[in-house]
Amino acid sequence: MTVDTDDKRRRLLVWGALGVVYVVWGSTYLGIAIVIETMPPMLSGALRFVSAAVLLGGFLVIRKGLAPFRMTARQLGGAAVVGLLLLTGGNGMVAVAEQHISSGLAALLVASVPLWLVVLRIAFRDRPQVLTLAGVLVGFGGVAAVSLSGGTSGSSAGIVVILLAAGSWSVGSFLSSRIAMPANALAASTVEMLVGGAGMVVVGLTAGEHLDIAAVSGRSWAALVYLVLVGSLIGFTAYSWLLGNAPISLVSTYAYVNPVVAVLLGVLILSEQVTWQILAGGLIILVGVALVVSTERRPKTPKPEPEEVRVA
Repeated sequence: MTVDTDDKRRRLLVWGALGVVYVVWGSTYLGIAIVIETMPPMLSGALRFVSAAVLLGGFLVIRKGLAPFRMTARQLGGAAVVGLLLLTGGNGMVAVAEQHISSGLAALLVASVPLWLVVLRIAFRDRPQVLTLAGVLVGFGGVAAVSLSGGTSGSSAGIVVILLAAGSWSVGSFLSSRIAMPANALAASTVEMLVGGAGMVVVGLTAGEHLDIAAVSGRSWAALVYLVLVGSLIGFTAYSWLLGNAPISLVSTYAYVNPVVAVLLGVLILSEQVTWQILAGGLIILVGVALVVSTERRPKTPKPEPEEVRVA
């Protein structure tokens, strides 16, 4: 009886944590859209990730002292590179793109990241299964359809930037399992957010961004606090717990649930316009991603698990 109760409790915890990742990470696109209404994209991103890094790092130090941050120069460098690719290049360009396209369209195009990861594997002479390749072809067909039908939902420049963001995030995710990284995942995330935030400061100032505190609305401040506390800390904690307590095949389903959440929130809260062409293209992307994920989770010759997208 106790075993059944424990199993039921674990299932509830797994689905609760998965629900957090589904909704929270899907809502970050909406949060970004609200933040950049009165804040510059790169500098606001820097505030988000540096603040989250300080909070997460402080929590680690209080709980475990400096032990989690004992790392080699190579591990520190690896985390720094990944942070620049995932956050400065990936998340930063998402914010830049959302100045020109809707949050829902951005989320649909970012959903192509698992497809790009397969392309990178092929470039490094890995041989994905036939169904995986089929999923990639289907997914990129959806990317093409969404990009060509962006129309009223966004400019071509915004679509190009969001695709570059997806590419940067894909390279960072790909490298994270192939280069030296800190042993403690939370310490690694702290370094990634600090370096990624610092990179955003450099890019933002170079691009001429200026943060006028007096001009920032209460709505934007509230969204930024949400992104720091809920998007970066709670969402990441739930994701980290799931990696150790649930099958990766189940955890990876967020890759095609987040865009649906993002589109719905964009329509309901920001009154974003979504054409049937974009919805059709987005559905094709999600079908391709689902095919890749479902194929990759099947047992085969032992290899590292396919890289998963982490939205900090």
